[in-house]
Formats: sequence, structure tokens, C-alpha cells
Amino acid sequence: MPVPPPRAGRLLLLVPTQSYRAEDFLAAARRLEVPVLVGTDRCHRIEDAFGPTEGLLSIDYRRPEAAAQEIAREAAREPISGVVPVDDGTAVIAALAAERLGLPRNPPAAARRTANKLAQRQALAAAGLPVPWFRAFPLAPGPEAAALEVPYPCVLKPLGLSGSRGVIRADGPGAFRIAWRRIEAILAAARSDRKAREGGEGSRLLVESFVPGAEVALEGLLRAGQLELLALFDKPDPLDGPYFEETLYVTPSRHPAAVRDEIIRIVAAAAQALGLREGPVHAEARLGPDGPVVLEVAARTIGGLCARALRFGAGASLEEIVVAHAVGLPVDSIRRESRASGVMMLPIPRRGVLHGVSGLEGARSVPGVEDVVVTAPECREVVPLPEGDAYLGFLFARGETPDAVESSLREAHRRLAFDIRAPLPTVR
Repeated sequence: MPVPPPRAGRLLLLVPTQSYRAEDFLAAARRLEVPVLVGTDRCHRIEDAFGPTEGLLSIDYRRPEAAAQEIAREAAREPISGVVPVDDGTAVIAALAAERLGLPRNPPAAARRTANKLAQRQALAAAGLPVPWFRAFPLAPGPEAAALEVPYPCVLKPLGLSGSRGVIRADGPGAFRIAWRRIEAILAAARSDRKAREGGEGSRLLVESFVPGAEVALEGLLRAGQLELLALFDKPDPLDGPYFEETLYVTPSRHPAAVRDEIIRIVAAAAQALGLREGPVHAEARLGPDGPVVLEVAARTIGGLCARALRFGAGASLEEIVVAHAVGLPVDSIRRESRASGVMMLPIPRRGVLHGVSGLEGARSVPGVEDVVVTAPECREVVPLPEGDAYLGFLFARGETPDAVESSLREAHRRLAFDIRAPLPTVR
């Protein structure tokens, strides 16, 4: 009689309540019959935020060491077999907690490097990997001297915020000064964000040379330090600035095989240089004039609902692969499905209050389109980049070729209309 695979122990899922990712990770764990403990930074209205769960652990995401200690105390009460973070900040907590529990993990120092743009740049440059020219400047003196010391065009960015928030291109000193002041205001508004407080990340700016060329994104899984490719996405829309709002992701990549192989090689080397060892990797790269240039390597999966564009083996989701790896279940196949697929993150065209979205049925009727998900709540203000940090929603499509998928996504987006109105003036 065949011996059934061992039942996994509890999974600790570290997910802020405002994250899009909870639902898909919880669904993956249920399909795998893995009990879940949700580590959250909020303890109220948990059913509204996550739906029914097997357990809840309230921790302070602002204090990673204390959070890891709280997780260790919970594991002493009932064992935890794996920890999965869903963003850069929780990746640090996951590494610290897994270290205390003796689980396969990324070293905490490696997780911290991926969460800080300057530390990551320094580690990759020290390893001789292709990265943009970069330099960090303290905010306090202002932009005047810095504007005369950088190459143009350049890109200014905060050290800790994510999702292209606060990332602005400048083509000359005047634009540099305007971008600097704008990022200062974004950071001031984000002081309550835990990422803006860690490691003095809100007191400096990173300035990089702008790298021309197409951009790609790689999803991978690290097992004992070895990177295994899950998907390589093209980003067909040019990301030339002044802001860097991402829209289309389409896989498989249409770049030549030699270029794809070089991207994979460089991302694997970057993960090694950062010290990453286990779990998901999301990387971004530019195809510059001299070859791929590393922009970012994160110790997490792709953000938002974008992972819904991916299927593996007999239909497994990206989240199922990550959960199975985390708790030590066998991962049968990480080969992506043969069909092309893609996602469009619906951009916010202007600031205002969202009053509704029309054309949804027309968008869903486009051949190849599988779903349209509006995530922005109605009657709430929506803010585009660089100040904003979210999208209106997501479009998903599949087809026989990447070109067909891209066409489906563009046509579906054309059929949508967003009713965004200026907010009513405040009555005093």
C-alpha cells in the first residue's frame, strides 16, 4: 500500500489586512489542506479582512524583532511548519521568525537588504552585477547641491516605499529639484507607514541613472539557494517616466532565447549576492544597451492580484507552490502552463473620487479575457502615481500567443470607463 504524503503543519501567513494577497494565499492553503495561522497587524474585524481562518496572531509589524519573538512564543504553544510573507516588510519578520524556529529561510540580513533600495544596490554593485549608477543623498540639505552632482536623465526614489510610489524621472536640474520636493511631500505623508520608518529610510533619497530599454519581470522560487524559473513577463508598455506606473504583464516573454537566458542568469546571481536562499523571488530588470540591468529583487511573490495570471502543472496557482514549499510538501511541477497569459493593472487616470466603473460586461466578452476585478472601492478617493500606491483593479487574459493576450487586454481596457469626480469641497 502506498504511503500517503505527510500532512503539513501550520502555515503562518504574514499579511497586512489592507493587502490584496490574503484571499489567494488562504485559498491555496485550503486546497492543500494546510492549516493557517494569520499574522496580522490589526486584531479587529478579522473576518471582514480575511474571511474565516483557523487562527489569528496579532503582531506589531513596526517592530520585526518583537514580532518574531511573539511568533516563537506561539510556535512553542503549537508548532509552525512554515512562514510566508507577502510584502517586503513582512519578509524581514518571516526571516527572523524562521531563524528562531529553525525552518528553511532567508537570512534576516538578506531580507533586510531586499527591503532597502540602497542596501540592495550596494550589495549587487559589490558583486559586480549590472546595476544603474546610483548615489544616496540626505534630504535635509535640500536638492540644490545634489542637482549639480548627478548624471541626466536620472531617477529619484525613496529607499523604502514600494510599487513605484515616489519614483520620478528628472531630465535636468530644474526637474530634479521639483521631483525632490515632491518626494519629500510623499514621504511626509507616509510617516505612519512602517516602511518609511525602518532604518532611517525616510531621511534619504536614492538617485539612479535612467536605463533606457524594455523592462521585464521574473517570478522564481529559491530552493537551497538555487533559483528555479516560474515565469518571465514582458512589460509591453514603455516605462520611460516621468512616473513609472506599470500596466501590462505578458508571459511567456517574446525576447530572444539568449536574452531570456541572460536575464535568468543575472537574477540568480543577484539573489545569491543578496544572500537569499529560500522561497519566492520577484525581480525586475531593464534590457539596456549593454544587456540586462537589475532594478529590483524582492523576497516575495508578484504584487496585487497579478499572480492570478499564472498556472502551473495541473492547474496549481503560484500561491499553492509557495505554500507547499514553505511547509515542506512536495512541489510536483513548477512548469508554467503552455498557453500565454497576462494581466493588466488598471491605472488611475486622475485623482478624484471613484463613483463607478462601466463597461465591465463588454470587457469580459472580449475573446481571451477571463476576468475583470475592480479592487478600488466606490465613493473613495483614488490617487495616481507617484503619490498613490494602488490600482483600480486587474484584467486577466489567456491565449495561444503573447500577442493575442496583449491584444485582448488592450481591447478590454478600451471598453472600460471610470467615473472619477472631483471631491466635494469641505464645508467649514
